[in-house]
Amino acid sequence: MNEFLHPLLFITFRWQYVLDIFLVAILIYQLYKLVRGTAALNIFIGMAAFYVFYRLVRLLDLDLFSSILGKFIDVGVIALLIVFQQELRRFFLFIGTYNVMSRERIRRAIFNWGEETNEVNLDLLALTKACRNMSESKTGAIIVIARTNDLKFYANTGDPVDARVSVRMLESIFYKNSPLHDGAVIISGNTIRAARCVLPVTENNEFPAHLGMRHRAAVGITENSDAIAVAVSEQTGEISFAREGALEGNITLERLKELLEKYTRE
Repeated sequence: MNEFLHPLLFITFRWQYVLDIFLVAILIYQLYKLVRGTAALNIFIGMAAFYVFYRLVRLLDLDLFSSILGKFIDVGVIALLIVFQQELRRFFLFIGTYNVMSRERIRRAIFNWGEETNEVNLDLLALTKACRNMSESKTGAIIVIARTNDLKFYANTGDPVDARVSVRMLESIFYKNSPLHDGAVIISGNTIRAARCVLPVTENNEFPAHLGMRHRAAVGITENSDAIAVAVSEQTGEISFAREGALEGNITLERLKELLEKYTRE
């Protein structure tokens, strides 16, 4: 018994171990969120199981078998790039558009230190009224509301507007004969930054098949950023709300206002 415990006496605990485990846990969780709901999830689990099996073979000192498995491990990075190219593209796109060091955020940190400020000062009444009118007239629309991510990359794919949020402005943009109606509107603060913007669409295999590209784009932008999105169906007039890759469909105006208040004031 003493011989077994003796080696354990030399094991020291350092704070780096906790940090190491914490960072690995975050990495695994983010990878899971990246492939959740896609066919890549099963591939990711399979590759993880293969690596665990390889480590067990090495632990048992099966030299010949471990050398064969090691050849597959050596080309594992290349295999990951090929298999997960779409997921990696989404991941780096998210990092690239999450402008942590934006000038506006630095300015607020320096000059408004200690003050309580709302990230989004949106005219909720105008937005909900516009959604109600477009729902009644069955006018298709997709409205993206930026939060900490300024969505500059996606705004640059459309036409600049830089107009205050108002009912007439939103309705005129999505009017079916308007040259700006085909695409998304991006709102930052209480300003319509751009219209006719191109958004990434979700690749979630569990996404409802009866929903079209407008709803796929609403979910896609919330998968790639911390933005929220509102979609109005052109076929049914139903209003949907998207956040963090999840879609809540066929909501009432009261529910829409509740969700907007919650996620633009937090």
